[in-house]
Amino acid sequence: AAIIGSAKTTPAAIRVVDAPGTGPAHLGALRPADALLAVVDGFSESADPARDLETLRLELLVADRDHVERRLERVRREAKSGDPALRHEVAELEAVLAHLEAERPLSEWSGELPRELEPLTTKPLVDVENGPGGIDCQLEAELAELPEDEAAAFREGPSALDEVVRRLRDTLDLITFFTANENEARAWLLRRGGTALDAAGAVHSDLARGFIRCEVVRFEDLVASGSRAEAARHGLQRLEGKTYVVGGGDILNVRFNV
Repeated sequence: AAIIGSAKTTPAAIRVVDAPGTGPAHLGALRPADALLAVVDGFSESADPARDLETLRLELLVADRDHVERRLERVRREAKSGDPALRHEVAELEAVLAHLEAERPLSEWSGELPRELEPLTTKPLVDVENGPGGIDCQLEAELAELPEDEAAAFREGPSALDEVVRRLRDTLDLITFFTANENEARAWLLRRGGTALDAAGAVHSDLARGFIRCEVVRFEDLVASGSRAEAARHGLQRLEGKTYVVGGGDILNVRFNV
């Protein structure tokens, strides 16, 4: 940000949605999520984090089973029209249901799954113990409200929440790339292996729709050069097309036209 002269900086963010329970409606709302973060009891006298995780996995499996059953009932009715595609889907859903009824998560399913199912048991599950063996969630929530220097004075080591974020990043295989101009320097997250077009879409749909090329410079190269102009003069800034695989630490400037 200092090299570019950006007016503000914005860190990358992972959006975490709190589900108030594990009932069918609450779990159903989590189907669009990329991963599941489970906070289990580590404080109470009866705490058994391993048991709670196993119970949660069973609840996820039951939720998937019920979800597939409902869809199968609907598709069976529609398949009475004789539509070959619907009859194929009935057979497919019946196989998926049998798999779940055998108490096997869909992460162990070997074939393709209908995209609209959005099964819970295929999602990565990151567990966090709320207690002495993990993190004190209430304390971390309170420290998050303080300025960073004050919060650090209360902690004995690194932020436990930072560790949770790191685990989520690793689980989802995310990298960080940057955009920077005079208004804002901002970090963004992207699945490893994502292309320049994917990165443009993460920033704004208009950038992806009108993508022409993007200027790319590595963060370390920009720091060592002192400016974009110097990085370009030394051949460290280059133009890439939409299929370029973005690397962690890349700074992108997308050229687009809409």
